[in-house]
Parts: sequence; structure tokens; C-alpha cells
Amino acid sequence: MTMTLRISDEDSKLIKDFAKLHGISASEFMRRAALEKIEDELDVRAAEKAYAEYLADPVTYSHEEMGRMLGITKDADA
Repeated sequence: MTMTLRISDEDSKLIKDFAKLHGISASEFMRRAALEKIEDELDVRAAEKAYAEYLADPVTYSHEEMGRMLGITKDADA
């Protein structure tokens, strides 16, 4: 699929120069930048959801407790 993006000549030069500096095409830079922006937004939403779940049930466990719960580590007394 081909997409068209309308930007100023100044922005176009900046993007092309930046992409060239990093050894990629302007198209590849724009693709990566767009996907990174989407990924960042999804990460923020996941973090907000996790925080809301925590606030609803603020129970926490230490690493040691989780290890025991998952059967990865044993009690020090055992």
C-alpha cells in the first residue's frame, strides 16, 4: 500500500536529512516513527489498565513470595 503525506518543504528536508544520517530512507523512517508512536500509545493504555486494576485490588507480592507461589524457589527454612 502506498500512502501520501503532505508536509512543508522544511519538514521534508529535516526528515530526509535525519533519515539519511541514520542510513535509512525517509519512507522507512516515517514507517518506523508511526509504528513506534502506535506502540507507545498501546503501552500507555496497558499501563493505565494495569494501574486501575492495582487500585481496585492493591495486593502486592515480593520476588521471593512470587517465586514460592510459582514453585520456582523454596522456603529458606526447607
